[in-house]
Amino acid sequence: MQFIKSTFLLFLIMSVCNAQEKLEYQKPPKEILELVDVKLAPSVRVDSKGANLVFLYRDSYKTISELSEKEMRLAGLRINPKTNISSRANYFNDVKVKRTLDKEAKQVTGLPENPRITNFVWSPDQSKAAFTNTTKSGVELWILNISEAKATKITDAIINANMRNPFKWFRDNSALLVKFIPSTRKPLIDAQKAIPVGPTITMSDGKKAQNRTYQDLLKNPNDEYNFEQLAISEIKKVTLNGKTENWAPAAMYSNFSFSPDGKYVIATEIQKPFSYIVPYRRFPQETKLYKHTGEIVRTVNKVPLTEVLPKGFMATRTGKRSMTWRSDRPATLVWTEALDKGDPEVEVEYRDEVFQLEAPFTGSPKSILKMINRFRGIQWTNEEVAVAYDYWWNTRNTKTYIFNPSKPGQKPNIIHDRNYQDRYSDPGSPVTIKNKYGYSVINIENNNIYMIGDGYTKEGQFPFIDKFSLKSNTSSRAYQSKYTDKVENIYTAIDLKKGEFLVRIESPNEYPNYYIRNIKKENELTQITSFENPFASLQDVHKEVIKYKRDDGLELSGTLYLPVGYDKTKKEKMPMILWAYPREFKDKSSASQSTSNPNEFTYPFWGSMLYWVTRGYVVLDGASFPIVGEGDEEPNDSFRKQLVANGKAAIDAVDSLGYIDRDRVAVGGHSYGAFMTANLLSHSNLFAAGIARSGAYNRTLTPFGFQSEERSYWEAPEVYYNMSPFMHSDKMKTPLLLIHGHADNNSGTYPLQSERYFNALKGLGATTRLVMLPKESHGYRAKESILHLLWEQDQWLEKYVKNKKSPKQQGTN
Repeated sequence: MQFIKSTFLLFLIMSVCNAQEKLEYQKPPKEILELVDVKLAPSVRVDSKGANLVFLYRDSYKTISELSEKEMRLAGLRINPKTNISSRANYFNDVKVKRTLDKEAKQVTGLPENPRITNFVWSPDQSKAAFTNTTKSGVELWILNISEAKATKITDAIINANMRNPFKWFRDNSALLVKFIPSTRKPLIDAQKAIPVGPTITMSDGKKAQNRTYQDLLKNPNDEYNFEQLAISEIKKVTLNGKTENWAPAAMYSNFSFSPDGKYVIATEIQKPFSYIVPYRRFPQETKLYKHTGEIVRTVNKVPLTEVLPKGFMATRTGKRSMTWRSDRPATLVWTEALDKGDPEVEVEYRDEVFQLEAPFTGSPKSILKMINRFRGIQWTNEEVAVAYDYWWNTRNTKTYIFNPSKPGQKPNIIHDRNYQDRYSDPGSPVTIKNKYGYSVINIENNNIYMIGDGYTKEGQFPFIDKFSLKSNTSSRAYQSKYTDKVENIYTAIDLKKGEFLVRIESPNEYPNYYIRNIKKENELTQITSFENPFASLQDVHKEVIKYKRDDGLELSGTLYLPVGYDKTKKEKMPMILWAYPREFKDKSSASQSTSNPNEFTYPFWGSMLYWVTRGYVVLDGASFPIVGEGDEEPNDSFRKQLVANGKAAIDAVDSLGYIDRDRVAVGGHSYGAFMTANLLSHSNLFAAGIARSGAYNRTLTPFGFQSEERSYWEAPEVYYNMSPFMHSDKMKTPLLLIHGHADNNSGTYPLQSERYFNALKGLGATTRLVMLPKESHGYRAKESILHLLWEQDQWLEKYVKNKKSPKQQGTN
């Protein structure tokens, strides 16, 4: 076929030499720099009664020196082997506490010097919280006393946080179960110094193993050895005064959890053999049941190595999965099993079945529910009412079941049967409450449950609280936000009987703050935080959501920002940046819905293009780029055509308002948005330049599916060829800035994707620039990297968009 020949020819281009530019980290112009280097408001944690708030502060960015600390990439994990915690962990560096109605927050005393805090977890009674602090040599466990605003260290820096979730509270709040580095851990192998004793060999036994292109996988026996040493923990009981006693022997524990009554613990251990083609979550596992004293009861689940699954996104393994505790009972295990052998192509009446087994776990499991689609989750309430959810990706269908777990023979009531991409019909999520065990369960009041919804509609966003009657299966609106100039996001119920809810309110120039809203008392709104807007220079920027149509009539939208100080009456023609991310849909109705809200706070972040409104650009952010495939047609069958139609519709819409020079429009995106950008520049002449960050450009390098494409390359070779910008590098006539993190960990977006694409473009004479950011992953973290990123983007936009040369000028060069 022609595309196979073209692929071969383009691979020959890879011998082209690169022209390198030696450049130290740069900083963007002052207008942008002032918006980047700001102090962030804290992350807010509120207890379930709304009585106390904890403010967790952090720096906006890491430093390149932090990202340069030693890192081992093993089985899907990135670990700092010196500190024994994720090398990519986010840290807080200060803590304050505040009684809800107090005016000022109290500084927490006793914090470590130069704290690096993470894993913040409330105690069951929420009078305390535990957190870890990462020192230069390891991870410590600390306790925060909320009423005293005092922190105390209870362990040395010997905790093993490599597998995440390093501790759990005992139900009586007196102690914690903690993963410790075992005294028997062996020294790690330095792969660069180790002398090989033989080749690395992997095998296939003839069974299909069609896996995504995972990164950070094990590659050789040295990796296997190091992974095992880093994963092994001893579990110990630690009291609040620091007394430690052995609880469970050394093993590769991935997670563990207490039963609601606190009398039992299930702990999952990773087993051998390991794999070189899937991450650790698909390694063999055993789940063991313990008494809270550490006495083992029995093994409750064994899972083999899962390298091979049936084809399709809805494929799953056979056997027990999603094992957890039933949160409304003292000690009952719940899990799911596939009824279709985990194969979506097998036609069955029910896909999944839910079982339970109650203490003392010696009886036979009982079936309590069968689901039409694949199991998604259950929210518990009591012995008579539970709410379950399923979904099916291929049809975008989800169902909500209300069922009686005590009467498994009773037919469940399906209260919602809908397209989960249909945001306008989203009924919301049930209000929960902490039960006597400290677990979250659905709150039932007078045979009613309450649902909190985002409230997206054709007319705008109006978050709501609905009352759903379990008796009549009908809903009535209990509250709906009436703001037309602000956004009121409803988070949770503080006291359902009183009608008190925690909400967050914001506007384009009003920083988000938290309030308690009483829906039973009109206009009773109590502010509990007072964070100030750190982005003053954007305070008066014009912002609106514009709606427009594609050439096939599909309704689209985007958030439009005009340059700082722009006079709309003069309608001066300005350059524009269009930033987007394509999404796949199975129906036009859902694809046309808008979830953009012009009343959201104008919040630039490291990857945002909003900074450029200070540089004289119009910005169309979050522009709709739906790719629709209805019926038997898959969205990607007409990907390129729809992509170009989306881009043209966006430019036409803003041009019709009189704000832009359509010959000076840039397009850009991150990840799949980068893939979009390269395709748009290859197959249209709509844009003056492009910015593509951390993308994938050759789909034959992701042959077993990508994004929402579940067909393999061998099933749909034309689709893979047509969608790959790499295959059409000879069509690139528009300047393209490629940026990628050297340590990208995202499935499919290997740094190699940008390197090979750049070589092809350069070999074919395209105008392009490749910027590889040292130590950065799929999202960029170091301040030095982000400032340089902004500088690169600004330089590119200034040269090829704002000051774009006319064809006549270009011809004189």
